[in-house]
Amino acid sequence: MKTLFGCLFALLLTGCSGNRVVEYGNSASEPDDFPVLRAVGYGVIDIQPGPSQAEKMLQAIRASKMDAYRELAEQLNGQQVSGRSSYKDLTQTANTLDVSVAGMVRGARVVASYPRGNTYATELELDTRNLYHLNQLMAGQF
Repeated sequence: MKTLFGCLFALLLTGCSGNRVVEYGNSASEPDDFPVLRAVGYGVIDIQPGPSQAEKMLQAIRASKMDAYRELAEQLNGQQVSGRSSYKDLTQTANTLDVSVAGMVRGARVVASYPRGNTYATELELDTRNLYHLNQLMAGQF
């Protein structure tokens, strides 16, 4: 179980903030720098399912929060990109690009959630110091 949490923590800390890779090795001393990762998610209100405007607003709030978590997962775990193009007689017949994100986000907090025109926005932040300390607790080094 410790190995699983250690691997998960290592994946979480290899994220980037502002194109800067965060990496914490197995050193006994605490790192000097703990970046705070930030993400913003959006949800369009009018396209949400629901019989009333209030219900559409609630759905947009949920959608914006999930979008923000997806963005944080991208920063922590990266994206898997797969593309394919098909050609016949030297002419492109199909072109596909699939992008997926998978990972766990722990310790993030909602900083702000607000409407912006026909869109709802949610801002999240994740302090990597909390992730470091969580790993230390799980490894019994705290």
